[in-house]
Amino acid sequence: MSLNVSEPYRPRIGLTTYYQEAAWGVWTADAALLPGTYVEAVVAAGGTPVLLPPVGTDPSVVELLDGLIIAGGTDVGPEQYGAAPHALTHAQPSRDSHDLSLTRAALAAGVPLFAICRGAQILNVALGGSLIQHVPDVLPESRYQPAPGVFGNVDFTTAPGSISQALLGPRANAPCYHHQALDRVAEGLRITAAATDGTIEAVETTSGGWVLGVQFHPEQNPGDLRLFTGFIHAARTYRLTRTEGTVHVEQHV
Repeated sequence: MSLNVSEPYRPRIGLTTYYQEAAWGVWTADAALLPGTYVEAVVAAGGTPVLLPPVGTDPSVVELLDGLIIAGGTDVGPEQYGAAPHALTHAQPSRDSHDLSLTRAALAAGVPLFAICRGAQILNVALGGSLIQHVPDVLPESRYQPAPGVFGNVDFTTAPGSISQALLGPRANAPCYHHQALDRVAEGLRITAAATDGTIEAVETTSGGWVLGVQFHPEQNPGDLRLFTGFIHAARTYRLTRTEGTVHVEQHV
């Protein structure tokens, strides 16, 4: 691929989706779904969205992408990390296998990875970590899911030297909506943001590359695109680096 240096390249960003019954116009049928806020945030930050439904999963698709977003959604099935199901855990096994497969493929290929809410949990589980299945069991006063369909707000601090702090500063706040959270953090990840009650709000890879998992929902705050802008910049740099590498190889064949 040749890059037009006169215009910023718009990286191709894969976004995972739901696949379930939906209604539009006079129709009700199974559909690939994703809240528009994700798509709008990617476009506003300078990317080109590519939706990846959990049907016909092909991990090699990451080779066509410049970045991958594992979006929020339903609970991660506890069988994925060796736990018995909580009464309030509701998972979609096909989506779990889809998201885990793409996450592992992106990590192996070094593709910039932005994992949001459920996505952060998928990232942790993909690398061998575990989850708290119902946060109120551990933190009865928590307000991370105030009411059905109502986002809460979380304040958190970030760790020095992290992507989180570089983009958000030492303290920040964001919309949130979750009843599960990271428990045992997988080897290869480090905690880079936490709420005052100890809830893990962000994790990043310890092995280099742009990998960020956040427990909150930055796509729900269109007035603050700092994380999306940083991610798109990383995706554009990733594509440029790959392109320059290809040119270098071709010149020496």
